[in-house]
Amino acid sequence: MDFVTSTSLTFQASAPVIKRPNTVAVGTIVWLGSEVMFFAGLFAIYFTLRSMSPELWAAQSGMLNFPFSLTNTIILVLSSVTCQFGVFAAERMQPYATGWKPTQWGMVEWFFLTFAMGAVFVSGQVWEYAMLVSEGVSLSSDSYGSAFYLTTGFHGLHVTGGLIAFLLVIGRVFAVKNFGHKEATSAIVVSYYWHFVDVVWIGLFLVIYVLK
Repeated sequence: MDFVTSTSLTFQASAPVIKRPNTVAVGTIVWLGSEVMFFAGLFAIYFTLRSMSPELWAAQSGMLNFPFSLTNTIILVLSSVTCQFGVFAAERMQPYATGWKPTQWGMVEWFFLTFAMGAVFVSGQVWEYAMLVSEGVSLSSDSYGSAFYLTTGFHGLHVTGGLIAFLLVIGRVFAVKNFGHKEATSAIVVSYYWHFVDVVWIGLFLVIYVLK
C-alpha cells in the first residue's frame, strides 16, 4: 500500500502543468474575427458601388486631399508603435515611468501618447469631412459620398472606441493598488484591437486614396 501511494504521489508531482489560454485574449481574438467580416462587407459595398459608377468615382476622388490623409495615416500607424511599447512595459509589470526618458516610460505614458495620436487622427478625419461637405460631397449627395462616409465613418467610430478603451485601461491602473496580471492582460487585448483598426485603415487608405 505504501508503495502504491508513493508511486501515485510521484506521478502526480511529475505530471506536466496544463497552461490554458487566457479567456479574455481568446474572446477578443474571436470578436475581432467578426469585425473582419464586418469590414469585409463594407469593402464589398465600396467596390460594388465603384464598379457601377467609375466616372463618378474618377470625378469625386479628385477632391480628396492626399497629402493630408497620408500624414494622418502615418500618425495612426505610428500610434501602433507607441501602443506596442506600452504593451512591452505592461509585460514587464511597469505601469509608470521611472524617469523622464522614453526608454524609462511605463505603460501609462505610452498609452497616453497613443491616445493623443489617435485623437489627432480622429480630429483630422472630422476636418476632412468638413472640407468635403463644403465642396458638396456628403453622405446623401451620391453613391460615392455614401460609400466614402460609410467606410471611413465606421472606422472612425472604431478608433473612437479604442480611445475610450485606452482611458479605461489607464484609469484601471490608477484605481488598483498593485499592477498585476489582470491589468497587463487588459493592456494587451486593447493593443490587439488598436493594431486591428490600424491595419483596417491601411487597407481603406490604399483603396480610397491610392487606388482611385
